[in-house]
Amino acid sequence: MQNLVNEAPAKKNYQFIDAIRGIAMMSIVAEHCVAAGAYDFAYGTPKYWAYTIMIQLFKFGTVIFFLLAGFLISEKFSEYSPAQYLKRRMASTFWPWLFWSTVCLLCVLVNLYVKNRIYHDGRFNMANILENVKLTYLYSNYWFIINFIVSLTILLVFRRYLYSIYLGTILCLFTIFYTINIHYEWVSPWHTTAILGFVFFLWLGAQMRRHWEWLEKSIEKIPNTLLIILNLVMFTAAIYEMLSLTPTSVDPLNTLRISNILFSLAAFVLLLKIKNFKFINYLNPRQTTFGIYLIHLIIVVIVLPEIFIHFNIDVPHLSVPGYLSLKLTDFILVYGITLGIVILLNKTRAKKLIGN
Repeated sequence: MQNLVNEAPAKKNYQFIDAIRGIAMMSIVAEHCVAAGAYDFAYGTPKYWAYTIMIQLFKFGTVIFFLLAGFLISEKFSEYSPAQYLKRRMASTFWPWLFWSTVCLLCVLVNLYVKNRIYHDGRFNMANILENVKLTYLYSNYWFIINFIVSLTILLVFRRYLYSIYLGTILCLFTIFYTINIHYEWVSPWHTTAILGFVFFLWLGAQMRRHWEWLEKSIEKIPNTLLIILNLVMFTAAIYEMLSLTPTSVDPLNTLRISNILFSLAAFVLLLKIKNFKFINYLNPRQTTFGIYLIHLIIVVIVLPEIFIHFNIDVPHLSVPGYLSLKLTDFILVYGITLGIVILLNKTRAKKLIGN
């Protein structure tokens, strides 16, 4: 079979890709801010629905990140050998990830140690240390880079068949397996450990890039009303599947729920249709997005509790408007602080620590 990577489309400047990447990052930060605190609201109460709706509303970011990476990947595969490409990725992605994930883990362990010294509860022990290592690298947002690099490596191994429908079908079958496994749990149902579950979206993004002119014209023909209705339908389906999984699943918010995949794809098409996001461009997403991904969890887990501990806020007894205001404040603080740190780092020699 011919080397299909050599058929990659000519390089263009897709500024809207950076804007959508910025929006996807905002959705991930917002999701983590909503989840912070892990309050168990009684089923059917107003705050339960407020939490459920918010957490699903921001659940499209991960799938979109894989799609965008795939969209940009074809020209990189044609420019570099597999060894060169992985070397560049290690420098720009892996090492910054390793640094900040280690910083986050150390912050968590120091916090655990300090609380142990204050309360003498014996929680600072080897079992809890190892548990926090596991939580950091398998179940926090830092899982993404491990999965991403594995997914890239798989596509590099089969780079000759990047545009092959047969490769896409095989990768899609792996994703379908994980969507079904969420309900039956033949293997670990956590999306963070679904190593082969996201490669398909990289492949799909590459196909979108290859057929972009046709795809762009097709999206333009879709009525805005229809796209909005489609997003609402998929959003409702995702809420329903989440609720159906909640009594039995360890990960009812799983990104690879079939309904959430369809919701993410619908949201992506809507963003492609809008395309013009000038307000996002002011945030310079190309230079800041990855840094925000690397650092924001530290702000959520360590800094945010230290800020709000002085206000004695009784979250379970807040009204719905009060709860929504609190989560909006969380997002503004986390995103604002993280963005500020990233901008400052970008102006120093330490900018390598936030990769790209």
